[in-house]
Amino acid sequence: MHNEQRDIQKHVLPNGLVVITESMPHVRSVSVGIWIRTGSRREPAELNGISHFIEHMVFKGTQRRTAEEIARSMDSVGGMLDAFTAKEMICFSAKVLDEHLPIALDVLSDLVLRPRFAEEDIAREKQVVLEEIKMDQDNPDYLVHEIFTQNLWQGHPLGKPILGTRETVKGFTRESLFACYRPWFAPNNIVITAAGHLEHVRLVELAAREFADLAPVPNGHADTAPRPHARITTRTKRELEQVHICLGVPSYPMAHERRYAGAVLNNILGGGMSSRLFQNIREKQGLAYAVFSEVSPYRDAGMLSIYAGTGLETAEQVVRLVSREFQNLKEKPVSEEELRRAKDHLKGSLMLSLESTSSRMSHLARQEMYFGRFFSLDEMLASIEHVTHEDIQQIAQEFFAPKRIGVTVLGNVVGLNLTRDHLAC
Repeated sequence: MHNEQRDIQKHVLPNGLVVITESMPHVRSVSVGIWIRTGSRREPAELNGISHFIEHMVFKGTQRRTAEEIARSMDSVGGMLDAFTAKEMICFSAKVLDEHLPIALDVLSDLVLRPRFAEEDIAREKQVVLEEIKMDQDNPDYLVHEIFTQNLWQGHPLGKPILGTRETVKGFTRESLFACYRPWFAPNNIVITAAGHLEHVRLVELAAREFADLAPVPNGHADTAPRPHARITTRTKRELEQVHICLGVPSYPMAHERRYAGAVLNNILGGGMSSRLFQNIREKQGLAYAVFSEVSPYRDAGMLSIYAGTGLETAEQVVRLVSREFQNLKEKPVSEEELRRAKDHLKGSLMLSLESTSSRMSHLARQEMYFGRFFSLDEMLASIEHVTHEDIQQIAQEFFAPKRIGVTVLGNVVGLNLTRDHLAC
């Protein structure tokens, strides 16, 4: 399988493991990642946070390397090792000079294939993750988004925190780690992607040497799509100086055909310094330092959320101003000039994001996992260009129905009384 403008090649091992490379001959580095096609949304409720915990634990030692040797293996070649857990994926990645690709893949494979999960490491790492949870609880803009998400997708794994909770983390055992690790880290659940100065055949050889002997596992998991709830919630945190507001609506899943129009709408609403929310709430009225909107798409659901930090006495006014922007987008088509600016902003950030080997490497993985195909840059730019002001208005009318809007307010909120009236649009 070959892609004209970009030199992208894909190979599937007999056990289902996918290897994808993009050759970038003009650079000297290679970014390589091992992606697990599962994340926190596949966790049983009582094990919420275990994907993230497994991601931490593999760095604590494998059958071949101690934690210190893992760290040193990359430092000694000036490389970078990284990992993250999301709701629908776990990723382990490295960025190295081209000649060190074999070392990078050796270390990553070791992490993914041979973790020790030693009892004493599990006990120590629980403390670390509990501190991480506390740190997030102390970070109000993170916390308000987290509560908003839990409310929007109440009772569904997509609404649960990636880190888990104090209760669930304390309950993890060596057995529960292995019970989740074995089926999730199976070859037919793994995608290896690399971008930079490398040869496709070479990476396939290296991957096959490590992974070819693994047996695939039957994938018995069927995701159910979440049902959205539009709740209005206030959470009191007296020590906060600001009132943190997160409001939003369900939006399109990752592969929806109108995803580009959704992205343009988000850009116009709150995606940058020339966006309506930033210009009106921050620049003209001076009511917030931070105000922005973002889209979070998943396999079968999505959300568009708006964040603003403001004072207690102006919180209701800010919510009304956001509702007014919803109303404006529903009632009046956006101007040619504003549409042009939003498209150029999106195109620019897309092109800039594809300059580094690591962003190309993760781009390849996401396209494989969500679409099963690759889009050339020209295709993506054309899709942005095709968005019309009718599209924007239609989506605004679909998204911004008052009964679909959820709001979470966090802070010293004594006396604040938000109702559906504030959300009239």
